[in-house]
Amino acid sequence: MVTTKPAEGLAALMRETMGADPCSGAIYVFRAKRTDRIKLIFWDATGVCLYAKRLEDGEFRWPKVQDGVMRLTAAQFSALLEVLDWGRVREAQRTRVPTQAG
Repeated sequence: MVTTKPAEGLAALMRETMGADPCSGAIYVFRAKRTDRIKLIFWDATGVCLYAKRLEDGEFRWPKVQDGVMRLTAAQFSALLEVLDWGRVREAQRTRVPTQAG
């Protein structure tokens, strides 16, 4: 979603438009029209938090959004914040531990 709203406005937008609960424990990411700015809103058990980041150079890489929702793994989310191409990030695969030698 594209927005310039403060935390309270984003929380209301989440409730009314998305039917989402800002206190659910999920992190909601909003972007500005310019792809160099994002805002995150989340609950930290004491209140609603707003995190904003504006890049001095470059832009955030965004996936294609379907149905107005984008779901990212923890690794992809971290890559988004670090301004990496999250589409190239993969979750580590679990290594199988052998049950017997040989």
